[in-house]
This record gives sequence, C-alpha cells and structure tokens, in this order.
Amino acid sequence: MRAMMNVLIVRTSSMGDLIHTLPAVTELKSHYPNIRLSWLAEENFADIPRLHPAIAAVVKFPWRRWRKGLLSAGNWREMSALRQQLRGGDWDLVVDAQGLLKSALPARMSKAPLAGFDWNSAREPLASLLYHKRYRVDRALSAVERNRRLFARVFGYEVSGPPRFGIDRGERPQWAPAEPYVVFLHATSRDSKLWPEDHWIALGRHLGQAICLPWGNATEYARAQRLAAALPLAQIAPRMELREAAGLLGHARAVVGVDTGLTHLANALDVPLAALYTDTDPGLTGVVETAHAANLGHAGACPTVDEVLASLAGHGFTA
Repeated sequence: MRAMMNVLIVRTSSMGDLIHTLPAVTELKSHYPNIRLSWLAEENFADIPRLHPAIAAVVKFPWRRWRKGLLSAGNWREMSALRQQLRGGDWDLVVDAQGLLKSALPARMSKAPLAGFDWNSAREPLASLLYHKRYRVDRALSAVERNRRLFARVFGYEVSGPPRFGIDRGERPQWAPAEPYVVFLHATSRDSKLWPEDHWIALGRHLGQAICLPWGNATEYARAQRLAAALPLAQIAPRMELREAAGLLGHARAVVGVDTGLTHLANALDVPLAALYTDTDPGLTGVVETAHAANLGHAGACPTVDEVLASLAGHGFTA
C-alpha cells in the first residue's frame, strides 16, 4: 500500500447499516493511519459517516428521492453530476460493504477497482458479479462482524479485539432537559417491532426522572403525546437532525429503544442501553453487547419491564 491510499466506502443505507460499518472503519484506520477514506451514503444518512473522524468526505447518493421521479430531468442531471463526481475521485479502491445491486451499480460508476462480498456472502449475489475482487464472509455473523471481516480481508489484516465505533457524542442540545434524563426510543419502522405503550409508561413511572421522547412522523408524535400525558416528567423532543440526535443520546443517563436506527446510534455512543426486540433476531442485527449495552427479547418474545430495569441496573445505570 502506498503512503496515501484513496478509498471510497459504499454503504448507502439504512441508518443501522451505516452504524454497523463504523467499527470496520475504526479498525482499518488503526492499521493504516495515512489512508484517506470517503463514503458514498444516502443523502438522508450522510451525517452518520460524518460523525467518524476518519471519514474525510461524504458523497451523497439521493436514490430514495430519485426513484420517486425517475423521469424528472432534474434528477437525471443530478445522476450525471454524481457519475462525474465518482469518476473524478481518483480512487485507488472502492469497497462496497452493502452487497446490493443498488450499491454495486453506483460503485461501478467510479471506474476504480471495486471490492466486495463474493456470491455466497452478498445479500444480493448478483451484485458480486460487478466486483473486481470478491471475498467470502460468513453470512451467519452479525452485521458488525461481517463488515469488520470484509475490510480485514480487503486490506490484509486480522480482526482483533472488541468492535470500536470511534465516534464522538457531540454537543448536548440546548433544549434537552437540564437535569439528568433517559431517552425512550419508542418509534420504529414496523408495528410488529413496537414495545407496548403500557410498558413504556410503567418503566417511566418506575424510573421517576426526566424522560425525552423523540419522534419522526405524525403517528410517532401522537404516541409521544400519549406517553408524555401519562409521565409528568417526560418531554417531547423537537424534530432533530442526526447530529443533534447524537448529542441527545450521547449525553443521556440511559437509553431504552426498540429495533431502530437511533438505538444503534446510542450503542455507538457507549451509553447505558437496553435494546428491545419483539419481531427480529438480535443475533444478526442487534446492538453490540458491551459493559453498557444489552439486547432483550427476540422474535415472538416481548421483553418485560422488569427485564429492562434489571438490564439497565446491570449495565451502569441506577435510578
């Protein structure tokens, strides 16, 4: 490897997937301090790679917006501009850590050597046909470990030690509660992944301290209102950008969250965390369990309030 290798990481979405890639970035940078890393990400999640000090630049890929208007002349002009930006990047190597056609196709626009998962490892095997170099990584591993092993094989080192996300919590939002607070991440993409509202209320009453309730759409805001009405010390957060959310989570006394991207962000910020699973397998996409964080429940098994309280107590939080 030459003194300054210029590498583009491709991991466009979702929020949790980007966060699961951060430990691989931390480890790669520890082995090659002089490497220059850029990242191609969906525009809505561009602030995630920016949280990592090893990422020098972020290239926005607004596919979710483009696909709503594929016949739009403005979108086609943006696509052409992105193609030119990727081809002008002078990349020594591009690494597709997503393994999908929607990530492999823009990666090929760079005209640079492209590495990724092999046919048996990629989430969409056809994507592997677009790579110049392919690497096998066990699909039974967690998302974090799959990324770490892919990077290790691409760049020629051994994975070692626990994963380190390497990001900073940033500034505490000015509107955050002045007293110590707990964040309840009650919102997620599917109703089957929700935790019952009466469980949130019982937990909040037991904790007996300030609680912050983020939300992202009208349904989630209505739920936050119901929870706040039942919990006198609860505060509904304003709509936040990702950097502001990182500040809120990073300065919390603890975070309790369902299977959602912000729960993984809290995990990356190393705060006491109880991650709640009711309809998905935490063995594959759960948070990285540490001295501060634990996964509770699994598909078909809803965690109880007592289990959450015991987990928080065992991971550095006292009510």
